[in-house]
Amino acid sequence: MVIKEHSGTRRGDDIGTRSARRTRDDRTPPSSGAPTSAAATSAAPVHAGAAAGAPSPRGLAIYLLLGTLFGIVLTKSEVISWFRIQEMFRFQAFHMYGIIGSAIVVAGLALRLIKRLRLRALDGQVIVVPPKVLGNGTRYWVGGTLFGLGWALVGACPGPLFALLGNGVGVMLVPIASAIAGTWAYGALRPRLPH
Repeated sequence: MVIKEHSGTRRGDDIGTRSARRTRDDRTPPSSGAPTSAAATSAAPVHAGAAAGAPSPRGLAIYLLLGTLFGIVLTKSEVISWFRIQEMFRFQAFHMYGIIGSAIVVAGLALRLIKRLRLRALDGQVIVVPPKVLGNGTRYWVGGTLFGLGWALVGACPGPLFALLGNGVGVMLVPIASAIAGTWAYGALRPRLPH
C-alpha cells in the first residue's frame, strides 16, 4: 500500500490543505506490507487541473489540433449558434439539451473508467480526481446563476466563444476579455470570499 495525497479544500480550510488517502499501487510488490511515502515512489497521482509542468512543443501542437477539432464539432453541431441557445433558454427546442445531456453521460462514464481502471496520465502518473465538498452549496448556485445569466446575455458559454471568434465573429473579443478579467478578479478576491 502506498499513501498518496490529494488536495481537497473544505469550507474554512486554507488553499493547499492536503488530506492523505491510502490506495494500492500496482508497482508495489504484494510482499511489501510497509507503507511508503508518496515522495518515495514515482507513481504520485496527478491532480485534476494541476499543472504537471510546462508542455512540450509536441504537446502544444496536440492541444492546438484537439482545440481546432473541438471548434469544428461545436460549429457543425450548431452549439455556437445564438439562435440555438435562445431556443434552449426559451424551451423551444431539445437540440441543446440533448447535446448537454449526452456530454454529461460521456463525462460521467469517462470519470468512472478513469477511477475504476486507475488510468495514468501521459507522464505515467495515476490520475486522481479529488471529491467535491458541497458545503452549503452557495458558491454553486450563485456561480451557476452568474454563468447562466452571462450565457443567456452573450449567447455563448466560454468554449464556443473561441469557436465564434475563429468563425469570424470579432465582437466575441469583448466577452473573452471580460471572462479573463472576471477569472483574474476571482483569483485576486478568492481568499476574502466565503467558500
